[in-house]
Amino acid sequence: MTSVATRQVETAARRSSPRRFVMCRPDFFEVTYSINPWMNPAESVDRDLAIEQWETLRATYQEYGHTVEVVPGIPGLPDMVFAANSGLIVGDRAMSARFTHPERAAEGPAYHRWFARAGLPNLVAAAELNEGEGDFLLVGDRLLAGMGFRSSRAAHAEVSRHFGLPVVSLELVDPRFYHLDTVLLPLDGGTIAYYPPAFSPAARAILTELYPGAVVATDADAAVLGLNGVCDGINVFLSRHATELSDVLRARGYHPVGIEMSELIKAGGAVKCCTLEIHGG
Repeated sequence: MTSVATRQVETAARRSSPRRFVMCRPDFFEVTYSINPWMNPAESVDRDLAIEQWETLRATYQEYGHTVEVVPGIPGLPDMVFAANSGLIVGDRAMSARFTHPERAAEGPAYHRWFARAGLPNLVAAAELNEGEGDFLLVGDRLLAGMGFRSSRAAHAEVSRHFGLPVVSLELVDPRFYHLDTVLLPLDGGTIAYYPPAFSPAARAILTELYPGAVVATDADAAVLGLNGVCDGINVFLSRHATELSDVLRARGYHPVGIEMSELIKAGGAVKCCTLEIHGG
């Protein structure tokens, strides 16, 4: 069998670093309500297939040297699989989420209890509407923060105070892409991949100024949630259907790792939505 070390060709410029992820197995996954344009309760969902795809993602992370900790799902919380929305963990500080929609409200306290049992330091519950890494993405020494559909601008100030990090507010304007992590993928401390049409003109101007060398995704990439991915420095775990984005990343020296997420996309989430990173953990 080909080893991971053989599969991931590291360069002096790009190198994988071990990451620590939190995930929640979709044992209770279903689509019984609609809180985003991807969700259609009339469309059938194959839970067994969703579990199989999730297990493949977890196993892939582990094969590439990353640690995965699993939070037990709770009956009646079908979107709990989307662990990225559960909070934000950076260094010695953590914050659990406060969800916008009542259908997901109980997820915040559920994850908070798990974070507390896991011994995360300086843990607080968000007072403002804040959907975790869905809308707060660490890029180098700053947090890029989405607003417009889920997390509030007031949450940006709250997060900046608690974590002691600058927060850059970015307005989202396309309801298909209701979280920042659906249209922006951090690649390393200095660059990103993103889909400009999902942002307001002011937000696009900010991203152009901050990341002049960014990877710009196509309509086709965005339509399959290709930017809803995770990068460990060189390996980029993303939807296997984001072929154009994968080609561009490969040309930039990254190693795309395609994952099938067709069932979970029915609820509006893919690779990153299923993955909360413990930064510095």
